[in-house]
Amino acid sequence: MEVDNSVYSYLQKQQHEVPSQLAPYFGEFEDLYERKIWHQLTDKVEKFINIPEAAPYRIGLYNEFIRDWQKHMNKVKLVLFALAAARQFDSSPTAAEFMSEIAEDVNKPESQDAYALALLESAHFRLLLNDLDSTRDTLEKCQKMIESFANVDSVIHASFYRVCADYYKAKAAFGQYYKNALLLLACIDVQQLSIEDRVQRAYDLAIAALLSDNIYNFGVLLSHQIVESLRGTEHEWMLDLLLAFNSGNIGKFEALMGKIHAQPLLAQQETFLQQKIRLTALIESMFSRQGAGARTVSFGDISAETKLPTGEIEHLIMKALSLGLIRGRIDQVDQQVTVQWVQPRYLGKDQIRGLVDRLGQWEARVKETAQKMTQTTPELFA
Repeated sequence: MEVDNSVYSYLQKQQHEVPSQLAPYFGEFEDLYERKIWHQLTDKVEKFINIPEAAPYRIGLYNEFIRDWQKHMNKVKLVLFALAAARQFDSSPTAAEFMSEIAEDVNKPESQDAYALALLESAHFRLLLNDLDSTRDTLEKCQKMIESFANVDSVIHASFYRVCADYYKAKAAFGQYYKNALLLLACIDVQQLSIEDRVQRAYDLAIAALLSDNIYNFGVLLSHQIVESLRGTEHEWMLDLLLAFNSGNIGKFEALMGKIHAQPLLAQQETFLQQKIRLTALIESMFSRQGAGARTVSFGDISAETKLPTGEIEHLIMKALSLGLIRGRIDQVDQQVTVQWVQPRYLGKDQIRGLVDRLGQWEARVKETAQKMTQTTPELFA
């Protein structure tokens, strides 16, 4: 079977020049290419590209080999192969331009999913150049495209959420970053990320959760495996800080103040964090009180638990009511608040132990009441 001479020459040359563990791949490439077994060839190239040691050869492989038979392969795979090559370029402008060219190559009616993926990855490189406006425009365009698809490959969703998260990170839009970063994690296998990437993503998510003005429930993040990546690292204190906010532990928060001051984003928002920890302390205070139904608590008790002057308690409660963290009413005359509902909580180990203790106490009171009733009105139990 006739083989393109330039392709044949490239494959033969690579077999002699690449490290010994990579050389067999080029022999297999040649065999599958000659026999025109395109699906198996695509799979073999994918395996090769995912080998870390193959990184220096990805650009050449794409330009000298893949381009020759790209019309025979799945176009989403083609874009992923191009992306692997683009990541090896020395400059982001070159990579962005390269991915833009790939986008035009796959801009066909039958491959709009691949077109969206290529546009997103081109936007990723433009974002590295701080081109926020074109990144925003691309995200808006791709969102409409993705919503119109009947089926979407998870890799395209992952690309969309990753670029969205990076865009909102650049804009310091903490709530939007948090949302999209978590959606990204739902699209990928976290264990496939490098250790460094897992730690960085966990760290960024923690920062976003703490600084967002609409995130007061840390359960989704604390229950995700990604936060465990912080353990044993220099950033483990961030996990401790999340746990402090989740339980409204002001003492633990204050003990970490030195770390907070060393983190510029957190240090700049210290006043906001002070208010947020007191709001979570208020929520925890209401949640932890025994008994069903409404809970009435004096301003003095809340002052002691939130470490705020009594005169500032009403404002704190009003803030919690406006954010929907609690539902209830304030009695300004008697200086107390009655709460009917508290935002659902993520329970840490200490909180679970406290809940178990309260359930035990409740069970003991029920038994004691039943015994008294049996003694005073035995006829009811005859």
